[in-house]
Amino acid sequence: MKNMFFEVRRAAKKDIEAIRILAKTSFNTYAKNAGITEMVVPFEETYDDVLKAIENTNVYVALFNEEIIGSVRIEIKNDNTAYLTRFGVSQEHQNNGIGKILMNSVDELMEESGVTKLYLHTSSRMFSLIRFYYGRCFYIKSTNNDRGYIRALLCKEYESVMVEKTDDNLTCESAVI
Repeated sequence: MKNMFFEVRRAAKKDIEAIRILAKTSFNTYAKNAGITEMVVPFEETYDDVLKAIENTNVYVALFNEEIIGSVRIEIKNDNTAYLTRFGVSQEHQNNGIGKILMNSVDELMEESGVTKLYLHTSSRMFSLIRFYYGRCFYIKSTNNDRGYIRALLCKEYESVMVEKTDDNLTCESAVI
């Protein structure tokens, strides 16, 4: 197999339409696989919504041959926590490590920003996503049914006193100060 090189960078205004398309296609697949029939927010997202996210939060894109193939958004809160949304990788590029590369960038941002806990929601029925997030040191904090399906609130803690390795040799915190 040929070496594949990916770039991760902050999103720019020129990326908005590609981000919108990626979010819609990624979340369409997500909704189908999770059995979600209620409204999925990225389906209704406008150009201005994405522009506002780029201007007011941390939006990162993954590129391959200058094509956006993944994106993620992170809002850092005043209490040293953050919330991750719109994490998606194009169907054609899944299982190539793009999600891990994007999450590594998120981890760097969290550590540089002094974030102690990163939260996100995902469908509790999506075993592949739950497994992915567990492999990145997240755990399920709670679940709810506020959107018409069972969503898991996942949390990753960034301060630790003990370190363990996961199957893919990632460092996970197992105790929090």
